[in-house]
Amino acid sequence: MANQSTSPLQKTYFSPNRLYDGSNTTGGLLSSIASSNANPQSNSSNSQPPNTSATPNSTTETATPIAPESAQSELPHRRRKRLKEESNSAQPEQSLPLDASTQLSNISAALPTTSLRRKFAAYLALTKPRLSFLVVLTTTSAYGMYPISSLLALDPAMTPLPTLSTSTLTLIYLTVGTFLSCCSANTLNMMAEPKYDALMSRTRNRPLVRGLVSHRGAMLFAIGTAVIGLGLLYIGTNPTTTALSAANIALYAFVYTPLKRIHVINTWIGAIVGGIPPLMGWIAAQNQVATTGHDTWRDMLFSEESIGGWLLGGILFAWQFPHFNALSHLIRDEYKGAGYRMLAWVNPAMNTRVALRYSVLMFPMSIGLWWIGVVGHGFLVGSTVANCWLVREAYRFWQHQGAQGTARGLFWASIWQLPILLVGGLVTKKGLWDGVWRNIFGQPEEEDDEEYLYYEDEEEDLGTNSKSQDSSVPSANRSNTLSTA
Repeated sequence: MANQSTSPLQKTYFSPNRLYDGSNTTGGLLSSIASSNANPQSNSSNSQPPNTSATPNSTTETATPIAPESAQSELPHRRRKRLKEESNSAQPEQSLPLDASTQLSNISAALPTTSLRRKFAAYLALTKPRLSFLVVLTTTSAYGMYPISSLLALDPAMTPLPTLSTSTLTLIYLTVGTFLSCCSANTLNMMAEPKYDALMSRTRNRPLVRGLVSHRGAMLFAIGTAVIGLGLLYIGTNPTTTALSAANIALYAFVYTPLKRIHVINTWIGAIVGGIPPLMGWIAAQNQVATTGHDTWRDMLFSEESIGGWLLGGILFAWQFPHFNALSHLIRDEYKGAGYRMLAWVNPAMNTRVALRYSVLMFPMSIGLWWIGVVGHGFLVGSTVANCWLVREAYRFWQHQGAQGTARGLFWASIWQLPILLVGGLVTKKGLWDGVWRNIFGQPEEEDDEEYLYYEDEEEDLGTNSKSQDSSVPSANRSNTLSTA
């Protein structure tokens, strides 16, 4: 009786996950059981009388096929790591959450046809509420960040607490006028491309695509919001701010929108559209505190006082690229299918480089606001932290070319980084906390020194007058002496 040699122990025998120790070709326990159950006849055809002298080890050797040498040499923890990486690479990019327009369209479609709420939700969906709110936030933040006049800052009797630059009424006109202007621009944008919006999952539920609003109704809504919005800006702010808002409507609806299907430069045009609202808010505040009385567009746009507005506009211009390039990467296939010329699919490598480049550009412009005295030292620290976070995510986005979740990470970093800069600029506004300090603890020592100097000047003037009077007395006596002589 032949003595069969016992096969050497396999490494997979000691794996803690032996029931899942490989695929169908690695010789795991499940794969061997499945193969034996799948071919019962092949086993029976080649069956021989049982060898009573065979050891249990020999039975196991014939039942379990020997795995390939490469699979045997793979350690369990490396195999688990490889399977995890393969599963992650096979998973598609997570879809973005529904935008506000889609959510409002779904709400409108679920309501009765004659319901006023249905019409209100449908028309509100035309405005892209989240985008319009962001534009209003950037405009009003720039308005509030305008430097406080030195006269108001030094004399607490004229203003108890320097919060906003100017009147609340001007702020209301600016806010409502800017929002209505955004509503008009977004509605015109939707009217220009409903058949292309229907090709993308992100935009296929917009009200014009679903027929919740007629084309005529959308046109009347766009004209009405434009007229009212620009009218409020003209009455409550100044002609320069109104002209910038009108130019933004035209640029977004009639230049950026058609360029999306022609050339990738559309992203830069869209960034200009995003950079104009902060300049509008700055000029609205600048006009209110102007001491010269001029209201020409040159005075508003190209004076030393307008540098802060240009820096804020530059921050919003640069911010568009990491935000939109990350967003477009997540839906690049849909942009390509709809015929939109976006860097995300036309030139993916350039798409990531541009996002990183403009993220780095946020540093000098944020420092510039501190350098010219718009904000204090706190903004310098806070903006540096926020910008470092954005640059880190942009670098990972460039390094991995948008893979491994880096596009989504950059998108959410940009969502949070911008409010940190805007709110931080308002909180650390130059002179804001000086007014709070004066109201709590009284006048600072510097004003006492100025008051002392003021009294000293008065004493000098009195001394000069007394000397002139004393000098006039001898001359009078001299004249009297001469007359008596």
